Amino acid sequence: MNSCSINAVEQTASGSEPGARLPLSWAEWAKHDGVALAALVRSGEVSPGELAGQAAAAVARVDPALSGVLELFSDLIAEPARSGADTAGALYGVPVLLKDLAARLAGRRQEGGSALFRGAVAGETDPFIARILSAGLVPIGRSTTAELGLGWDTTTNHAGALSITRNPFDLARTPGGSSGGSAALVAAGAVPIATSSDGGGSTRIPAAHCGLVGLKPTRGLCPRPLDSSEYQSRISTDGVVTRSVRDSAAVLDHTARVAPGGAFMPVISEAGRYLSGLDAAPARLRIGWSCGAWGRDAAIYPAATHRLEAVCAVLAALGHDVVPVTDEAIAPWAELWESYTINWMSARGQLALLAEQRGLSRDGLRTLLSPMVDRMVDASARYDKADLWRMMALNNCVTRHYGQLFGRIDILLTPAYAAPVPAANGRASTFCDGDLDAWFADQLDAGRYAIPSNEVGAPALVLPAGTGEDGLPIGVQLCGAWRQEALLLRLAHSVERARPDWFGLRPATHVTAATPIRTPAGDVTKGRVEP
Repeated sequence: MNSCSINAVEQTASGSEPGARLPLSWAEWAKHDGVALAALVRSGEVSPGELAGQAAAAVARVDPALSGVLELFSDLIAEPARSGADTAGALYGVPVLLKDLAARLAGRRQEGGSALFRGAVAGETDPFIARILSAGLVPIGRSTTAELGLGWDTTTNHAGALSITRNPFDLARTPGGSSGGSAALVAAGAVPIATSSDGGGSTRIPAAHCGLVGLKPTRGLCPRPLDSSEYQSRISTDGVVTRSVRDSAAVLDHTARVAPGGAFMPVISEAGRYLSGLDAAPARLRIGWSCGAWGRDAAIYPAATHRLEAVCAVLAALGHDVVPVTDEAIAPWAELWESYTINWMSARGQLALLAEQRGLSRDGLRTLLSPMVDRMVDASARYDKADLWRMMALNNCVTRHYGQLFGRIDILLTPAYAAPVPAANGRASTFCDGDLDAWFADQLDAGRYAIPSNEVGAPALVLPAGTGEDGLPIGVQLCGAWRQEALLLRLAHSVERARPDWFGLRPATHVTAATPIRTPAGDVTKGRVEP
């Protein structure tokens, strides 16, 4: 495995001498999404090596302030052909960052944002990453994640010191979690596409906080890692974050393909037709909107409601019927939150079992985990087999009720996140040192609109909807019935065409900034939990 420091790449982008000319100006680089960059490669205007070199230089330009990249793959940057990227793929030559969690690339480290897995190297390439390579995408490095994907903030200490990933729109705020590094670097213009995973909003919440597009596919549509399945982990799916709807569609054309025997419950997909079908505007739809409590007590962030209203107006102007939906019509909320909580907390018992298999004491395990993840391990002991049977019964009830909703509407429109963007390493961080139940309730309150799609396995797509008064992006979410990714993408694309100003927002920390923004003196990447 070959990797290099980010600062070293800044001096040797494209394998050339310091100050060497890059193939595109930073303004040109930033305006090209993945589909556009791939077109430049096909036309011969740029090479995959030049794109990889410029992406590495872009990371070096913005990541000192963001702390979203763990390492760059120097060998693949120098020779993209060594990545195994398919030259016939629709996105051939486009650089991509890989999230440090879920789907793995053989021979590369994947540590899950946790000291428990420090130094772990993937022995095999997981099917999802194989599909990423089939699209022609070239992996250039590894992006940060919340510890084991268990928070809406991306702060870790797996490298031996506390590292806080920052939002490029405001360095005091989090880019979200758990796919925070991927979202921060895509929003800052370093790469057009980065991989993600989503077990409760971990693709969609960072997309919302960073003004991006994030799709959580239907359970079973895309392949799971080799050590997992839809039966073993019903809530999680792999995906990507992008700046354009067409990039999300182009990636899905490749990733929504599961080899025979490659899934516990494969789903028939429209792979190969997601991108080509974007320009077919959806027929008149019945779109139900909700910014309700959804069984939670905390109030909704007013700016999220205001942006939802703006999207409702756009959809109505496009000719759709936009109607309110009651909370009761969507799901039985007490049952949903109980089922999700049992699943989430009981699963942490696997960490205690892993530690035992390694001969690691409980106290030894405690030293390797952040406070909230450690408390989740303790909380897993609350549950037994009776709780797991109850969870399955509750999930059955919730899923059937949710499915009935789509007999009355075509799309459910909601906010993406119910609270303001939190402080980096603040209340959403697993490094908070307080009561677990209160912390987790806060996560459920803020993530209430994202979580149900994970619980039931249905698709949901977040798209940008402008900014709040603080200048931070706010996203909205389109939820669909099972296997309706094509419809979600077409509807999102119609909004993108109607309101292009909501997409591709330029944050303060961006590759086009005249002077790269550096980490302020003191604490931006390392330190204690902030208030």
